[in-house]
Amino acid sequence: MKRNRRISAVAALALAALVTGTGAGFAATTTPSAAPVATHAFDTAPATATAPTRSFHGALPAPTGPYAAGEDVIHLTDASRLDPWVPSSGPRQLAVTMVYPAVPGTGTPAPYMTLAEAAGILQRQNLPASSGVTPQSLSSVTTHAFDGARPQRGKYPLVVLSPAHEDPRITLTSLATDLASHGYVVALVGDTYEDSGETLANGQTPPCAICDDPTLIDSIPTSRARDVSFLIDQLTHGNTAWRLAHLIDKHEIGMAGHSIGGAAAAATMIADPRVRAGVNMDGKFFPAPMPGQINRPFLMLGEADGGGGDTTWGQAWAALGGYKKWLTVAGADHFSFSDLDLLHEQAGFPTPPFSPERGVEITREYVTAFFDQTLKGIHRPLLDGPSPNNPEVLFQP
Repeated sequence: MKRNRRISAVAALALAALVTGTGAGFAATTTPSAAPVATHAFDTAPATATAPTRSFHGALPAPTGPYAAGEDVIHLTDASRLDPWVPSSGPRQLAVTMVYPAVPGTGTPAPYMTLAEAAGILQRQNLPASSGVTPQSLSSVTTHAFDGARPQRGKYPLVVLSPAHEDPRITLTSLATDLASHGYVVALVGDTYEDSGETLANGQTPPCAICDDPTLIDSIPTSRARDVSFLIDQLTHGNTAWRLAHLIDKHEIGMAGHSIGGAAAAATMIADPRVRAGVNMDGKFFPAPMPGQINRPFLMLGEADGGGGDTTWGQAWAALGGYKKWLTVAGADHFSFSDLDLLHEQAGFPTPPFSPERGVEITREYVTAFFDQTLKGIHRPLLDGPSPNNPEVLFQP
């Protein structure tokens, strides 16, 4: 199965695999706990007597909309339930990056991730210093988002973003900043214990507790749906969870996800009618929705080969009852729909034939057009059929 697959041995050599945490490097072999990962890198990296042979300076593409992208990181605790993966850690905790329409020229540049989160990635992958990728360089990737930026006046639809299995939330940053620049409030949800580490309110960055147990994968979309419903509650019931919650139009909420995050988008729509539109970016459905479960707008955006034998997209397409689009991107791979291929290229690793820059551009353009049409009521001809400007994008079936 290509969608939601474990990365091949070849891909494990690349930054894409480094960030997804699915390679053969660092993996927890002890009983999962709430203990944080070390905040200094290379605890498990091979010793080297030579200086790094190259340096890594990553940069995401600038947002394309009229607004700047402001950023806040908030921390939430769901006192109503224990963490589903490590109950001994107590109530479910989430780190969420809020990205919002901001006034240009305000705020300070936001880091891509914390140093501890970057160290967790490098530790899990046992990445040598000779790669040139360090916690400092990884955390300082240019995001074009600004901490504490002054918000634009008004109310904006909320879009929740959910990453792939084992991927930190930051891997959808380029999409988040672009959506914010076009007038959306975006919530990037960190899935505690599901990736190489999300820094929590107490400063701890716990490692993945479930990355090496494939039997738990089918449970992830339902668990994330609970996380998202809790997040929506916190953001729309009063203004206590986030200082800028007044920016959110609570009647216009969408969700998009990459890989298993796309399955989580569908699961959330089934469980929570407040989510009015959903996007699955190259993810197998766990499980495929049944007829009548999703009668609201839904976009399926993925690889052109049908996901290497994945039959759930055909099942989902037949079951979807509302406005729907199924788009495939010729030449794209699984990570064309996140930041990963682009960072892989910038780190000097071999890249797929399909341009990582085009992958980011297409993902941004079509996801934004979809939410413009379904949440803002703005007709986007881009969704009507093939475009000469985007010959790679094919409309199915």
